[in-house]
Amino acid sequence: MVTKRKKFPVFGLLVIMVSAVLMACTSDAKSPRLASDAVILAFGDSLTFGTGAIVTESYPAILERMVGRRVVNSGVPGEITSEGLLRLPEVLRQENPALMILCHGGNDLIRRLDRKQTADNLRAMIRLAQERGVTVVMIAVPSLGIALSPPPFYRETAVELTIPFEENAVAMVLSDASLRSDYIHPNAAGYRRLAESIAVLLKKSGAVE
Repeated sequence: MVTKRKKFPVFGLLVIMVSAVLMACTSDAKSPRLASDAVILAFGDSLTFGTGAIVTESYPAILERMVGRRVVNSGVPGEITSEGLLRLPEVLRQENPALMILCHGGNDLIRRLDRKQTADNLRAMIRLAQERGVTVVMIAVPSLGIALSPPPFYRETAVELTIPFEENAVAMVLSDASLRSDYIHPNAAGYRRLAESIAVLLKKSGAVE
């Protein structure tokens, strides 16, 4: 007698796997609700500056329209985290933001700088902002290679300091040729996709409605 094999619920398993991946991309840390006149500081390197698109197509410019708050673009192309750490105190003083979006470390990874030092610099930037009463969310940047994946220190830092973070948005954009201007920068469509992911993170954390 031939026994019929039970059909494996492939679709159901796929849904579960996709849901698990999406849940793993962000943290459950919460942020205070931003006032309608609150300033958001987008701090980082060329990914924040918007290299590969015009100024109005950078993620901070798009995010500003999405969340209805002023978003200051403080991205410096080519900057490494040690330079960002030196620059940040004056930017915080000048802009007086309620929330900072930290998307940094890509140039450290490209230059193969010490990862422990990169992680320490990110922690120091987060703490500098928090000491001034600024809420921080972090966007992870992937290492370049066959598999675009962020180094573990992004997640470890976010968990340690209990801040909301988005783990895979940049990697997902850069893995799609239609969303890139080159191998390390999004195009206008890619920056829009990144802004959408950050808007979802801010809503999930409670910073905006």
